[in-house]
Amino acid sequence: MCFASFLLPCVFSSVISSQEMLKVMNTIRVGFYALGALAIMAMPASAAGGVTGAVGGGLAVVGAGIGIGLLGKGAVESIARQPEQAGTIRITMIIAAALIEGIALYAVFVGSQQASQ
Repeated sequence: MCFASFLLPCVFSSVISSQEMLKVMNTIRVGFYALGALAIMAMPASAAGGVTGAVGGGLAVVGAGIGIGLLGKGAVESIARQPEQAGTIRITMIIAAALIEGIALYAVFVGSQQASQ
């Protein structure tokens, strides 16, 4: 369980229905799973040098693209079902996407450092 499972019900319980709350929480959970996958993909990049570092950075970027794509898909579906909550869902999606992008950039940085050695 990620922290979003505990944070979202406290913040948005009066604004979003329980079914939409579950949809948003699942979307954020997928984003955090992608974030964890990126961290795991960055480990080979930090452990080995040369081409392996570049491959690890590339895999991290692919993982970030998939994770943000799933995050956007879930957010758009949630907004389509409950348009009045578009702002809340959009802000939550942007925060989760920023976290995923941060990990992806870290993995690319680590991979480029390892590739240059």
